[in-house]
Amino acid sequence: MDHAGGRLRRHTRVAAVAATLAVAAFGLSACGSSSSPGASGASSSGGGAPIKIGISLPLTGDFSQPGGEAKKGYEAWASLVNAGGGLLGRPVELTILDDASSQEQVVTDYNRLISQDKVDLLLGTFSSLLNYPASSVAEKNKMVLVAPAGGSPKIFDQKFKYYFFAQQATAPNQANPFVQKLLALPADQRPKTAAFVTQDDPFAAPVIASMQEQLKAAGVQVVYSETYPPETTNFQPLASKIAAAKPDLIAQGAVFEDGVGLVKSLIQIGYNPKILFQTSAPTNGAQYSDAIGIDNTEGVFATVSWSEKAPTPGNKEFIAEYQKQNGAGLVPAEDAADAYAAAEVLAAAVKGTNGLDNVKLQEWLHANKVTTILGELSWDEIGRPQGDFLLSQWQKGVVEIVAPDAAKTTDNLVMPKPAWK
Repeated sequence: MDHAGGRLRRHTRVAAVAATLAVAAFGLSACGSSSSPGASGASSSGGGAPIKIGISLPLTGDFSQPGGEAKKGYEAWASLVNAGGGLLGRPVELTILDDASSQEQVVTDYNRLISQDKVDLLLGTFSSLLNYPASSVAEKNKMVLVAPAGGSPKIFDQKFKYYFFAQQATAPNQANPFVQKLLALPADQRPKTAAFVTQDDPFAAPVIASMQEQLKAAGVQVVYSETYPPETTNFQPLASKIAAAKPDLIAQGAVFEDGVGLVKSLIQIGYNPKILFQTSAPTNGAQYSDAIGIDNTEGVFATVSWSEKAPTPGNKEFIAEYQKQNGAGLVPAEDAADAYAAAEVLAAAVKGTNGLDNVKLQEWLHANKVTTILGELSWDEIGRPQGDFLLSQWQKGVVEIVAPDAAKTTDNLVMPKPAWK
């Protein structure tokens, strides 16, 4: 089966190349009022002309769910920055375009933001699929593009100087904490057999390919391996094939709907693995637990970039602002936190260089570390982050961090996974 990963695809389900606009709010009054959710968060707290930041996001189409969360993260950041006086003493103003989950539209959007809207700065879209072409536009125009999601090896194969992935590690290294956790278990608790399945997605596929390679080298028998098309909606045949192979571990490279779909199909046919790992899908908080049933989340592993329990600088403020804009008590999705962190990275470079010169911004980011709500981030010469993800597990209806030791929120580990409810 194909586990090469990183093979770019075009979304056949996108009905049209839309250009729905979520344009920034301009110049709020000096009385200190803040923007409503969905606006730019710009205010008059800073002096001078606004700093214009252009963003394209998948607000419709296949990636609309995480794209919408990224928008919330960017808006929370803009609101807090403006409440604190802005950047360089000037308010920030977000112009957000809808790329409709289309590679063609994302190119159109970023070209428009640069050439027509004359933005000063850029922030990235969601997914490796969309940031791959977006990074080319940014590089051509010598503008920094800090992306909240986009760690596919294909992007870094371009060896660009202006692209920066604002998470801790690239896709092939995302599952390392999970592999390390499994191999540290007593021999009688480690999985003996495993099934590896993944959506043909440029981020998810390399995660699973790397995990499969590492666990196979450690003696875990691969009993099933398959890559499925992104338009897959019926997971019953895949679940049946997995069940027939009887793996101890199921590892799935999922985006969201496909992760939910496989779990529902496994529940329906009655196959319960001892260990379940999924990319992305379990990190969507209540949307994931509501979709599969909160009891069925118990024991599910995922690697994450962020935790609402993390004591990182600014994390409490981010959560409070997110809840202010989107609902009291609502736990932010990881995608919102990643977008917020990407904006923190860009802001740090602006402050570090005391200006908006994108050549200087990229030089500064290559040479410096940045403290974010995800922790400390740093990059190599082509924008690859140089850290490690956190290993999470759903326990008693909430997501806990189980590795590394320095970031753990619990010493408990749920293994084997309880039976489906």
